[in-house]
Amino acid sequence: MDDARFAGRLLEVIESEIVPKTAAGVARGNKIFGAAILRKSDLSVVIAETNNETANPLWHGEIHAIKRFYELPEAERPTPKDCLFLATHEPCSLCLSGITWAGFDNFHYLFSHEDSRDAFAIPYDIQILKAVYAVPDRASGEVAADRPLYNRTNAYWTSRDLKQTIAGVTEPERAALFARVEAIVRRYGELSDAYQQDKGGRSIPLA
Repeated sequence: MDDARFAGRLLEVIESEIVPKTAAGVARGNKIFGAAILRKSDLSVVIAETNNETANPLWHGEIHAIKRFYELPEAERPTPKDCLFLATHEPCSLCLSGITWAGFDNFHYLFSHEDSRDAFAIPYDIQILKAVYAVPDRASGEVAADRPLYNRTNAYWTSRDLKQTIAGVTEPERAALFARVEAIVRRYGELSDAYQQDKGGRSIPLA
């Protein structure tokens, strides 16, 4: 499958599988993060889920998807190495660890950590990665400003930015795909506004 069709399929999963679940989750007071697990062979959806922090603060979108994935009967559940992991937002430290421990060798994401902080007013991904994991240099006691927040390619998995994938597609497919991205951005903006307006009444530790 070429990059244009591949990216189009991932956008379709976000549009038709994840966004409706996320809209329902936001109405219950949850954050906007969602995820889906697809078969690599045909990009069919195994599980699509969204954040469920109102039930448990650990049920981030990715972790909730992994939980649901492993609740499937073993005969119906592909091996993680045969799956593609799709996150709407670049995974936080918890979800990076969950993806690793669950055995997935990849993930793709649409919105970056910076998007989560700047567009959706959720700064914790970057804050926690810096405060907990960015160990300072022993000599200077400082962390380099340009230090990556995590290794995007490592012994366990490779991460890929879906927007970068789309940027590599030729026209006119690239413009059409980015138009779909813009529509998704607008929809997540609406969901984010709804969450932010209502979050004060919820008992989520890091709202």
